[in-house]
Amino acid sequence: MWRTFLVVVGAILFGPLVILLVFSFNDSNVLAMPFEGLTLRWYRIAFSDSSLHAALLNSTIVALVVAPLCLILGTLAAFGLTRFRFRGRAAVAGLVAAPLVLPWLVIGIAALMGYAKADVTLGLPTVIATQAACTFPLVTAIVGAQLFRFERVQEEAAIDLGCNRIQVLRYVVLPHVAPALAAAGIFAFTWSFNNYEISAFTLGFQQTFPVWVYSSVRNPDHTAVVNAVSALISAAQLLLIWGGLKLIKRRTSNDAATSLLTGAAHAGSVR
Repeated sequence: MWRTFLVVVGAILFGPLVILLVFSFNDSNVLAMPFEGLTLRWYRIAFSDSSLHAALLNSTIVALVVAPLCLILGTLAAFGLTRFRFRGRAAVAGLVAAPLVLPWLVIGIAALMGYAKADVTLGLPTVIATQAACTFPLVTAIVGAQLFRFERVQEEAAIDLGCNRIQVLRYVVLPHVAPALAAAGIFAFTWSFNNYEISAFTLGFQQTFPVWVYSSVRNPDHTAVVNAVSALISAAQLLLIWGGLKLIKRRTSNDAATSLLTGAAHAGSVR
């Protein structure tokens, strides 16, 4: 039963990617059977498209800035919400989580109206700021869940072994949340890279990759090129996620084999 369910879910999730990959080698630019022959022409056209190069560069720049920025903001927010008790903590947690439940289309339109009222010129900085505000709650949720399961008694034991607060953070807490940080970073990068709604409304006359795809699919002559590029980008992101999961699994296995208190004892010995 579960195997059938997993097969169905896998077909729904990865079926469109397989279709894109198959038709990216079709000599026809029409997404329909039968095949008219195998070709790499669409990949050659994609690699020579300057507008695609600019869109990919913009998406990469935005994602490379948004991901670490969200890791910093989200981790700080997670620490604050899980480690401290203060008046209004539930309200703050609700505000932090709000972008996760609001439609990104609404956020994009609201951001556009806000920037217009403030007379802010649209560009990469406005996209980065808006995406970071919408993405860091995801990091907060992932890291916060890991911190919530962390037993504070391990910190107390590390302090008893002679660690100061910085050493406790470095040798005890960070190794525990490292898998969550890696997962959050991967999700933040892919969310930012693939975001269309916010980018379309806050980037002005420039394009990111999702905006380029949307504008290209409206032109029937570019359908096959979009298939080729989308297949490559999707495959690259799947490899990134797979590599991240392998890294997280390896790190988790190492943490299971090596007690966190061993790191605490090491910190106490170098104190």
